[in-house]
Amino acid sequence: MSSFIKIAVDAMGGDNSPNKIIKGIIHHYSSNKDVFYKIFGDEEKIIKCLGNNLNKENFQIVNTKKKVSSEDSPLEAAKRGKDTSMWLAVNSVKNKDCDIVISAGNTGALLVISKLNLKMIDNIDKPALSALWPNKKGMSVVLDLGANIECSSKNLFDFSVMGASLYKSLYPQETPNVALLNIGSEELKGNEIIKDTYKILNDKKSEDFDFNGYIEGDELMEGKVNVIVSDGFTGNVALKTAEGTANFITGELKKALSGTIIGKISSLLNISNLKKFKKRLDPRLYNGAIFIGLDSPVVKSHGGTDYIGFSNSLDVCCRIIKGNLIEKIKRNI
Repeated sequence: MSSFIKIAVDAMGGDNSPNKIIKGIIHHYSSNKDVFYKIFGDEEKIIKCLGNNLNKENFQIVNTKKKVSSEDSPLEAAKRGKDTSMWLAVNSVKNKDCDIVISAGNTGALLVISKLNLKMIDNIDKPALSALWPNKKGMSVVLDLGANIECSSKNLFDFSVMGASLYKSLYPQETPNVALLNIGSEELKGNEIIKDTYKILNDKKSEDFDFNGYIEGDELMEGKVNVIVSDGFTGNVALKTAEGTANFITGELKKALSGTIIGKISSLLNISNLKKFKKRLDPRLYNGAIFIGLDSPVVKSHGGTDYIGFSNSLDVCCRIIKGNLIEKIKRNI
């Protein structure tokens, strides 16, 4: 059992739970036999979904009828009690029973409960919400995506180190390029906090990442930068804008290729390329945001994803543990 990666799973968070959570676990287990899933939630419902699809050595169910709802404020969720599936899952990581925790539930509640249960890494003031973002050449790590509206230059520096450490954990053979999201690429552009952070990063020499200055919003998908850093307000706006643009493009393309006879014929002739295009923009492939800065990793799956998306976020959990994320952050900070 000691060689297993131990994942604490909040089975009651997000849409269509626990059904999609358990289906995601089953799908992930089919190609990952070295994982132990500690599942928190309504045991009767979980067993019904689970059937005989998992080896008994690979899971444990911790029964609780209580859960954090999507309508709860973070404060209400914290007050609801220490016997909700989300709280118990996070607490299992605090007690070192598990290596990492994942939930598809209420984002604000997960952040607050995690901060109440888990310590910050030494010398880091604020945790950040990070996620994977597709680009022309592969993937980027983007942070902060909403955990911190206001940030100091130290916070942005910390985010840079944590983001680079996350990228290195996920892609150990690569050295990431770090850039600050700004309104221009010139050194004098931006507010004082951005410019101060530029100076700090420009002076720091690290074996684990290279600093590439500023990046503008229209360059996010180019792939020249692997780690993109901003405050939570700017990052969240950028994320939602990118998601909306992707949905608009795929929606308009679908209408254009299905609205006329010529469009339908064209789609049939290009079906292979269209499948590649659809897969490239499939949000399920990039599911799994990460709270970093805490002394144990916390992964947030999108509440509206399906079991494939949740399975992919479980894969992110495994890569984080195998890549020794927390140790990389501690070494670099």
